[in-house]
Amino acid sequence: MRRFFIAILFAFVALPLGAQTTPAAQDSAQDKKAGKEISASDDPTAATSESKAVPLGEIRRFVTTYEAVKNAYVEPKTDAQLMHSAVRGLLLDLDPHSVYFDHDDAERFDEDAEGQYEGLGIQVQQQPNATLRIVAPMDGSPAQKSGLKSGDIITAIDGKPVDRDNGNRQLRGKAGTPVRLTIRRKGVAKAFDVKVVRAKIVVPSVEAKMLEPGFGTVRVSGFQANTAVEFEQAITRLKQQSGGKLRGLIIDLRSNPGGLLNAAVQMADDVVNSGTIVSTRGRQKEGDTVYTAAPGDLLDGAPIVVLVDAGSASASEVLAGALKDLKRARIVGSRTFGKGSVQSLLPLDNGDAVKLTTARYYTPSGKSIQGVGIKPDVIVRADGKQASAGDYRESALPGHLRGDDETDGGDDTGGEVLDGQAPLNAALVELKRMAGVTTAAAVAAPALKRKAQ
Repeated sequence: MRRFFIAILFAFVALPLGAQTTPAAQDSAQDKKAGKEISASDDPTAATSESKAVPLGEIRRFVTTYEAVKNAYVEPKTDAQLMHSAVRGLLLDLDPHSVYFDHDDAERFDEDAEGQYEGLGIQVQQQPNATLRIVAPMDGSPAQKSGLKSGDIITAIDGKPVDRDNGNRQLRGKAGTPVRLTIRRKGVAKAFDVKVVRAKIVVPSVEAKMLEPGFGTVRVSGFQANTAVEFEQAITRLKQQSGGKLRGLIIDLRSNPGGLLNAAVQMADDVVNSGTIVSTRGRQKEGDTVYTAAPGDLLDGAPIVVLVDAGSASASEVLAGALKDLKRARIVGSRTFGKGSVQSLLPLDNGDAVKLTTARYYTPSGKSIQGVGIKPDVIVRADGKQASAGDYRESALPGHLRGDDETDGGDDTGGEVLDGQAPLNAALVELKRMAGVTTAAAVAAPALKRKAQ
């Protein structure tokens, strides 16, 4: 049976879905440091605890419309099709994060949350002609071991043309099962077949590297089930490379759309000694939760910079907001997306699922970032120019849940996607300043902020 997920999700066209947490009893972050898992932010079953009867007149109106469509629509529709449409319609006028998941979408959501799936370990892009272009095979994956390369075109799977709407799903399957791909490769005259055996694929979400002696960065691309553990392992490696202690750390959350709330809470708890990390509040008060930190700091007080941009959403904003409010880190970059609502994923008995907005989350200072995002302490512009916030914000989504502090005037504090090395360099300048390193670049950091403002 599919597990329940409590979700803080990011609905953004160019990025994957983001943040949910696994449910259990409501525990504090102290349990995590005692070896227990952190629980859900609220109870997805709570929504049914005080349900009220639907008025008879509304039931009659629905049945009348249902019968009219079934009997008179120009083409016949089955009861299953009509009920499926009716359920979707219940969510249609809610906020953009409340949606109905078909079975395949619900399974994909689970896989994204877990950070693992069974397949080939390959990133593909569906082409207009229904073929699949290989963007890149993962290192050590079955796809790479079978000789598949970036740029290869998959024209058929097990001898059948690629499904125009669901080609990527055709590559998934039970670990140990083979699949035959027909490949077209640049420079090779004829198409050829490649046999690949599926395996369990674990998608890493954390990358770490040293920028300068004593100063490291951890790039978090999403918050998955194992992200907090990967973060702790990355810190251990960086400390070893620095002779046992780091002088400072950059947590790079650029274009991180979110993921498991648990992971964001655990990461914050890894570097703070006390205080509230995040809280959630909704209509079902028994589901309101406060997550607090327990003693223990993996960095022993070394300064932290969190690098964010307009694509930093949901669980990314939970982590950034917690470290900012608790005075544990400085935020560098562009205003974040502003996704501050909580969703519950409710599995249905047919394998489908409903993702429903049930609460808002609040930073340690008690503020909601819904619709407004987090304003950095040091603002970095893309290419040194101010750009319009455009659609890179929650408040631009049609029908979005209005935030507590949202205004009609908008916000011009950034809202840009910050790619490349320059924003990371700016973050390093600020980090070294915080660490007391008086280099020419570090002294220039305050000027960078004044110019940006």
